Amino acid sequence: MAGFLDRAKEQAQSALNQGKQRVDDVQQQRAGNDLLKKLGAAYYAERRGSGTPDVTQQALAALEAHIAAHGDGFLRG
Repeated sequence: MAGFLDRAKEQAQSALNQGKQRVDDVQQQRAGNDLLKKLGAAYYAERRGSGTPDVTQQALAALEAHIAAHGDGFLRG
């Protein structure tokens, strides 16, 4: 009986860890998408004359930092 409970506990812990990892992945993907959207908005504003190159460069740097920390998987989806 104890062996069964131990296995069940291990499986539940494994499922919990997988769920947490998936939530983290989704959160990082959303953050990357938000940064990409900010870069696009900054670039558009700059091209239209209402933005500055500094804002565009800051948005690009933030996106590059996110990619360095979390990868570029969000760009493929």
